[in-house]
Amino acid sequence: MSGDTTPTGTTPAAAQPTPADEPRPVFTRPLLVREGRRPLHVEPVDGTVLRPVASRPPLREYLRLLWDRRHFIVADARARVATSNSGTLLGRAWLVLSPLLDAAVYLVIFGLLLRSSRGIDNFIGYLLIGVFLFRLTSSTVSAGARSLIAGRSLVRSFSFPRASLPLATVARQTLAFVPTLVLLVVLVLLTRPAAEDTWTPPAELLSWRWLLVPVVLALQLALNLGLTLIAARATARVPDLAQVVGVLMRFWLYGSAVFFSFDRFIDHPTLLQVVELNPMFRVLDMVRDCMLYGQTPTWESWAILTSWSVGLLVLGTVFFWRGEESYGSV
Repeated sequence: MSGDTTPTGTTPAAAQPTPADEPRPVFTRPLLVREGRRPLHVEPVDGTVLRPVASRPPLREYLRLLWDRRHFIVADARARVATSNSGTLLGRAWLVLSPLLDAAVYLVIFGLLLRSSRGIDNFIGYLLIGVFLFRLTSSTVSAGARSLIAGRSLVRSFSFPRASLPLATVARQTLAFVPTLVLLVVLVLLTRPAAEDTWTPPAELLSWRWLLVPVVLALQLALNLGLTLIAARATARVPDLAQVVGVLMRFWLYGSAVFFSFDRFIDHPTLLQVVELNPMFRVLDMVRDCMLYGQTPTWESWAILTSWSVGLLVLGTVFFWRGEESYGSV
């Protein structure tokens, strides 16, 4: 006879199985646990009120959280603009000198050497608008694509809507563009159209169509934001895409009529219409019409640019939000 005194059909208490779906007990009052002779205070934690750092709230709640952090986004953008060139002798002057030097290089290469200025009235103003405005989009998307990677320590440590980082990048690049925009207005007013023999006073170049330029720039801002959100999520998943973004920006540069007109190179009307679907081409063409040529942009231009800007903004917001839980591993 065995020495086991356990009654037949029963299981010892230590060996009784616990159902897998049985919830763990939640302590409702502090416990005193002794370690040697010293009692330790243990504070109970209700696990039902905890949530992961990288949780994804509903889209409407997500947008509200972003709006609540608007002051942080603007303050961060201002601080980074103020310190962006602090280690140089000219400091903030590079905010306008850098795009101005780019325009000078393109003027020498395309205007003087390749003669792409032929057939374009006021080529200097045409070139300045193209270089300055395209540089805003290019620098915004390129910097925004790296925003999650650059802020990985914040992403891994704190719970906040991750879209705050690319939004701060867009805000920073937009604020940095303000001095450039002021310089652009001054240079356009001081530029004499090449087709005229006499200098045109700046007052005669102004018209009510200049009031349409901020509307075009607002659509460009929405376009930049949508593209930045898309690029930020894609680059967070595959960091090597940050290099590809720079290549795509250069390709887009040559396809947006920044320093030459497509009319000289494309004779087929259908192909020209396809090229004109480019949203940045529409941005540059509409601003040039308002500031240089005294023409009101056509409704087709407004429709195409608005469709691109609103569509990419909505697509970028949803696309970035759906990846919210994955950014903690960047």
